[in-house]
Amino acid sequence: MTTHAPHPIQDEAGHNEDLVAGATLPPPPTVEERQQIDRLYDDFDAEHLMPLWTQLSDLMPLTPQPRAVPYVWRWKTLLPLAERAGALVPVGRGGERRAIALANPGLAGQPYATPTLWAAIQYLGGHEVAPEHRHSQNAFRFVVEGEGVWTVVDGDPVAMRRGDFLLTPGWRFHGHHNETDQPMAWIDGLDIPFVQYTDTAFFEFGADRVTDESTPDVSRSELLWGQPGLRPLSQLHDTTSSPMAAYRWEHTNRALDNQLELERGGYPATVEPGHAAIRYVNPTTGGDVMPTIRAEFHRLAGDTATRARREVGSSVYQVFDGVGTFVLDGVEHEVAKGDMVVVPSWVQFRIAADGGLDVFRFSDHPIVERLAFQRTHLEEDA
Repeated sequence: MTTHAPHPIQDEAGHNEDLVAGATLPPPPTVEERQQIDRLYDDFDAEHLMPLWTQLSDLMPLTPQPRAVPYVWRWKTLLPLAERAGALVPVGRGGERRAIALANPGLAGQPYATPTLWAAIQYLGGHEVAPEHRHSQNAFRFVVEGEGVWTVVDGDPVAMRRGDFLLTPGWRFHGHHNETDQPMAWIDGLDIPFVQYTDTAFFEFGADRVTDESTPDVSRSELLWGQPGLRPLSQLHDTTSSPMAAYRWEHTNRALDNQLELERGGYPATVEPGHAAIRYVNPTTGGDVMPTIRAEFHRLAGDTATRARREVGSSVYQVFDGVGTFVLDGVEHEVAKGDMVVVPSWVQFRIAADGGLDVFRFSDHPIVERLAFQRTHLEEDA
C-alpha cells in the first residue's frame, strides 16, 4: 500500500497546528484511520484523481513561481554556433529552417525561452532558400546585423535589413531567400509554447522555393500601409494582426531620437528620464501587432537606468547596440550587441546603460492582459 501525506506536525505541547495562524487541527489519526486514509488515496490514484488539499501551495502560490529562470545567451557564442550549423546542416524540406532555439535551463530540456515564447537564431547561407510553409503560430523576425535576404509573406517579398522588425502572422505562407554571397543571421520569435500547450497547432507545406523571387526595396504592404497616420479607404476593416509586413529601422530610430530631443526641451515624451521607448502596433486597431506577442524597442541614453520592477508575463530582450547591465533577481549580467536575455514572469529586473543602450523586446503581455492577469510592481528607489 502506498504511504501518503504525513499527519500534521505537533508543537511542543502536543497540539496540532495548521499553517493558518491560530487554527488548531484535530488529533492525529489512529492506526486504523491511517489505513483507511491510505486506501482512500490509493483509490484516488486508481481513478486518476488528485485531492486539492495535498497540492494547494503548488497550484495557488502566494506569488508567481516561474519554472523558467533568468538567463543570458551571448551573441559571440550564438553566431559562431549558427555558422558551424550553416557549414554542416542543409536547409530545406524536412527541417525547413536552420533555426537554433533558446532552451531555458529551467524548462526541463524543452526548446522554449519561456513557457509562452520561443526564440531562436536563424542562419541562411549565401544564395540559400528556405522553402515556404505556413503554421498557426504567430512569428516575427528581428535583424541585429546584415542584409541581402528577402522574406516572402503570402507572395509579398519583404527586404530584411539591420534594425528591421518583420511580421509573419499565423497561417501566412512564408519563405526566405538570400540573394547575396554572404550568409545572414537574425532572430525569430514565435508563440510556439502557448500554441503547443493549447493544442491549437496546424502546419502546411508550401512551395519548395518561394513564390516571388524579386527583390524590391519596399514591399507591397508598406506601399499600402507605410504612411504614418493615413489609412487606405479600401482597407477599413480591422485585422487581428497587423497588415504591415515590415517596421523599418529608420522610423524606429527617428521616433526614439525625437522622444529624447523633446525630453531635453522639457516636454513629456519618455517613459523614464533618459528612457525612450516605442511599441510596434497594428495600424487597423492601435493594439499589438499580433494577438499573442507584443514587441517594443527601448533606448537608454548615456548612463540611464530603469527602475527595478516585476511584471506578470515573460519577456525576451536582444541588445541591438551599446553595452550595459541587466540585473535579474539581484544578479548583474553585463550585455553587449546581440546578447539575448530572458526575464520570466515576476522576476525582478532592472536595465542600466553604460554610455547608451538600445534593446529590442518581445513579450506575452497581450495574452496576460486579455486574461486580466496583468500586474506590475515598481520597486522603491534605493
